[in-house]
Amino acid sequence: MGADPGRTSRFTETERKFEVVDSTVTPSFDGLSVVARVERLPSQSLDAVYFDTSEFDLARHRITLRRRTGGADEGWHVKLPAGTAFGPDTRTEIRHPLGDDDDTSVPASIRDVVLAIVRDRALAPVARISTLRTVEVLHDADDNQIAEFCDDDVHASAVGGDEQRWREWELELAPGIDAKLLDRLANRLYDAGARPAGHGSKLARTLGTDTVAETPPAPADPLHRAVSILVEELLEWDRAVRADSADAVHQMRVTVRKIRSLLQSAPGSFAESDEWVLDELRELGAVLGVARDAEVLAERYEAALDALPAAQVRGPVRQRLVDGARKRYQVGWKRSLAALRSPRYFRLLDALDRLSAAAAADSGPADSGRDRIGGAYRRVRKAAKTARKMAKDPDAHGAHLDEALHRIRKRAKRLRYTAAASSKDMQGKGSKGKVAARAKALQTLLGDHQDSVVSRSHLVREADQAHAAGEDTFTYGLLYQREIELAQRCEAQLDDALDRLAKAVKRAT
Repeated sequence: MGADPGRTSRFTETERKFEVVDSTVTPSFDGLSVVARVERLPSQSLDAVYFDTSEFDLARHRITLRRRTGGADEGWHVKLPAGTAFGPDTRTEIRHPLGDDDDTSVPASIRDVVLAIVRDRALAPVARISTLRTVEVLHDADDNQIAEFCDDDVHASAVGGDEQRWREWELELAPGIDAKLLDRLANRLYDAGARPAGHGSKLARTLGTDTVAETPPAPADPLHRAVSILVEELLEWDRAVRADSADAVHQMRVTVRKIRSLLQSAPGSFAESDEWVLDELRELGAVLGVARDAEVLAERYEAALDALPAAQVRGPVRQRLVDGARKRYQVGWKRSLAALRSPRYFRLLDALDRLSAAAAADSGPADSGRDRIGGAYRRVRKAAKTARKMAKDPDAHGAHLDEALHRIRKRAKRLRYTAAASSKDMQGKGSKGKVAARAKALQTLLGDHQDSVVSRSHLVREADQAHAAGEDTFTYGLLYQREIELAQRCEAQLDDALDRLAKAVKRAT
């Protein structure tokens, strides 16, 4: 289990599988303008052992984990859905080399990729698949590799099951090749008698549909459906955070907040929406917030300093503001990883799974969401009324007014998530989608204001340290003044944003 995470590598693969019978003749790619040369490689003997939990949690999420010997890429492999933006033929593959001691236990770095799904459940062999593979490499006119055609003779068996045998073809594009080429190449396979495969992977065919549960139907109620979708998104962003992908911490934190807001918007509608779940979601959001806040400051100060004339950037201000924030991000990210590897986090995910399952099994009649939208909007209006009173009171300016405006933002955010969950397929359509859009605009406006508040406080602390070190603090003051001007612009636009939101809510309710 002590594998080095630095030895893992990540790839994106775009491939398609086809069913053929033993008598099917290998296709010809002659005459295709994109294929100038076909290189036939020696046959490969591949042997793979697939791992999963006793409940096939990975297979239910369309994830495969295997230890494969033979071929140029032998080692530990995890294959993950790449996401809807990439299309159904594209997957992400993470690899880790085999150890020198032939250890057959799953390496820690590989297990960590799927930890949010398997949690503290055991991973054990569930199937063995042996493949005799013939490969043809397709090259273009510049002799660049554009694709691989694989003819596979497969022998497979699930643990405790009978051996199965079949033949299949695979087409895999080389990295960077336009996915549209896959259709052109696939036509040659169809002409030869191939059919689209009825399975997404060799493992899926080996295990069969009776063993691996199909995706449960979506709940009829929009609120329950939204929470179920968000729980799945949470698992996807979990993997992105572990890989330290761009913006992943931010998106996971947003997803956590969305789930919490929706649970709070309809108390009693979910079997497990008690204070424990809400508290755990709040704590998880706070842990992720350490890294996210540092990330925001680093991006903010880098852009601000880049926009200033060089003569106005005095002293080691970039090192303090930008480099310092990036170091704090790394500390926060590592703290987030520790939380995502804890039994406490696993129990939260277990509770969210039960919540989603209960929603799918007992979602009840469809809910229009009008009452929830109206109730969420009344809380926004109440917070806005309080802030207006403070704005007229000179003694209430400063931190108290900032807190009041931040309260509007938080309530606008909850309204946005509630309205979005009530709109068709969470796509922001119709009058409820308009409410979500207007609430988002208000949230964004006051988010810029809150970022200014946080930034000013940070600038004061950094300026004090710079002054104590004998450094020039001119640039800190300049940035501070710009943050004040930004906050004032946000405050000037607040009434207009509130009016637009009020009109949208009136049409939706």
